[in-house]
Amino acid sequence: MPGKTIRVAADVGGTFTDLVCFETDAESGQSTVRTAKADTTPPDYEIGVMNVLEKSGTDPAGVNVLVHGTTVVINALTERRGVRVGLITTEGFRDTLEIARGNRPDFFNLHYRKPPPFVPRRLRRELPGRMSYRGEEMRPLDLSGLDGIIADFQGEGVQAVAICFLHSYADPSHEVAAEAAVRDLWPEVSVVSSHRIAREWREYERCNTAVLSAYVQPVAERYLDRLRDRFEDRGFAGSLYVMQSNCGVDSLEAVSRIPITMVESGPASGVWGAAELGRLIGESNILALDIGGTTAKCALVEGGNVRIMTDYWIERDRTSAGYPIMVPVVDLVEIGNGGGSIAWVDDFGKLHVGPRSAGAVPGPAAYGRGGTDATTTDANLWLGRINRDHFCDGEVVADMAAVERTITDVGRRLGVDTDDAARGIVRIANNNMVNALKLVSLNRGFDPRDFTLVAFGGGGGMHAVALAKELGVRKVVVPESASVFAAWGMMMSDLRRDYFVTRLADLTPDEAAGIEAAYAEAVARAIADFESEGVSPERVTVTRFGKFRYRNQEHTTEIELDADPVSEASVGAIADRFHDAYEREYTYRLDAPVEMVGLHLVASAEVGKLEMTDRESTGASAEIAQKPGRTVDFASEGDHAATVYDGSRLEPGMRFAGPAIVEAPGTTIVIHPGDRVEIDGYRNVVIQVSDANGKEFPGSGAGAGTDEATGGSEGKGGVT
Repeated sequence: MPGKTIRVAADVGGTFTDLVCFETDAESGQSTVRTAKADTTPPDYEIGVMNVLEKSGTDPAGVNVLVHGTTVVINALTERRGVRVGLITTEGFRDTLEIARGNRPDFFNLHYRKPPPFVPRRLRRELPGRMSYRGEEMRPLDLSGLDGIIADFQGEGVQAVAICFLHSYADPSHEVAAEAAVRDLWPEVSVVSSHRIAREWREYERCNTAVLSAYVQPVAERYLDRLRDRFEDRGFAGSLYVMQSNCGVDSLEAVSRIPITMVESGPASGVWGAAELGRLIGESNILALDIGGTTAKCALVEGGNVRIMTDYWIERDRTSAGYPIMVPVVDLVEIGNGGGSIAWVDDFGKLHVGPRSAGAVPGPAAYGRGGTDATTTDANLWLGRINRDHFCDGEVVADMAAVERTITDVGRRLGVDTDDAARGIVRIANNNMVNALKLVSLNRGFDPRDFTLVAFGGGGGMHAVALAKELGVRKVVVPESASVFAAWGMMMSDLRRDYFVTRLADLTPDEAAGIEAAYAEAVARAIADFESEGVSPERVTVTRFGKFRYRNQEHTTEIELDADPVSEASVGAIADRFHDAYEREYTYRLDAPVEMVGLHLVASAEVGKLEMTDRESTGASAEIAQKPGRTVDFASEGDHAATVYDGSRLEPGMRFAGPAIVEAPGTTIVIHPGDRVEIDGYRNVVIQVSDANGKEFPGSGAGAGTDEATGGSEGKGGVT
């Protein structure tokens, strides 16, 4: 479209496909924002993407930049919808997947069984050849038996081959040779080598990552090809990027080669969105909370930085060790505690909420689709926190008879009435989420009182204030587009790649030159990778991290390094930074030598990231946004007559106080008695939280008048 730049983000979730469209006028610089939701359409997820574009009135032919996030990889893994994989590994190591780790969570269960590997033993084959941990060839690779292996794989119906050799993180030449030979013998098969995904030690984790990547690669590649074809058929000629798990985007071609990197693309984009929002409003320390229909996810952002890790596991719970995936993933905690989480009473009369969910079908009892279990959503409806007369933005008529029946049944098992049962469900759900937030803050040496809580997802605003009160958090921010915030976060992402390299060395002056050489090599590799896709070196920004530990410890602590080269003079400052980080997380430090285990390099380049501008205030009072009020049970503070506001009519500078409810598209925000609210320049709902006695926490500037609803003349972002 002449004179306009259109950027679109589409996030495919388990239930809904979300879209955020920013249309910017080239002359005025003014942007308009459109959001939309459509049903997700498995297994043909691309249909849902096209549907949500049509619903929003967006023509693909006019789109300049499209960023896409999808659950296709994690769904293929958890639902076992990948392809049959054959593994080729070092002679004597075919059972690495079977041996796994001794980290059995159900430790005292004498009948415990490890999760079965994704590749059965008959499809795990060996080749002679050996590298040392220093990358020295101890025995040449022997490919003479490869013909027979390929023939057997073909007879077994294998569709993808994973290759993982011992110590290939140090020297991948054996894997490179084996991969080339497999492609020559079997050109049509999908081949994945471990060194292309992870250059870190830990044989089991690296091997399992290669296997899982091979397992999903044909599925993801077909999906991404179909998505590209559909867009091109509709005239799309812009840039297409895919959201990854490291909070960055990458080209469709690059992700198609290693699709396992988008295993957690949806949660990553939400956390990154929270970090970017924090930069906009002047909050560098953020607790990000995403509450959806099935799960609640939370992460910590310190100093504007999102922590990325490679120690990621799927299907790990109290009874299963799960499966490791050694790819860069945002460090988050996820629990089965969302709007659809089912409330149940155990044999000892104790109330639980989750992790089992009612899902989208039949969904909560309120949906009227046959749900027979009480959920968090049902409890919120019964307590008046959700508007029963405008349920799901008026698209669903709430089945209150079913809600009462299911909650009453929970109450009967507890020996309490329906109201108390509903309050109990909300309180237990809140307690579960508080514990998750403690895992990413207190358990890692951070005081949540030093952070601002950014809550999003359909249920974020419903529970955020109660969680903040429990943790002593002074400020809660609910973004304007909270219900589609993950898609919004995609629009704020850079082209990003993370490089992890194992480099074992003592952190001493005489090792400084070798450590710096390893960083220089990683930087050169990153620059070359970006140049191969048309990104010039001057556009690439590099950030360096190091993984350190006290000598002979098992695991590491990662710290950020300065941009200056590692030198004999700087290793002391690096060691001091490690000591401080270690003590913060573990409460003590050791008088022991420090050693480097590996390096982490982040290379990024901007690809037309959206620039937000704040909006001017009209000076109108919040009273113009008021709707008919209602009595709301706040679970912990009892019943109160709450003022209800239409979130779509709130403007920058408007102020009001709780008890109040904000009914925004796709979400409801519960503001407890004594809390104060101001709408900032980006139309975010900024809540100054009071303590349990209705008083502001020490040091929390309310930024709002004492009147319940007063006008404001300034609508600047970054309310403090």
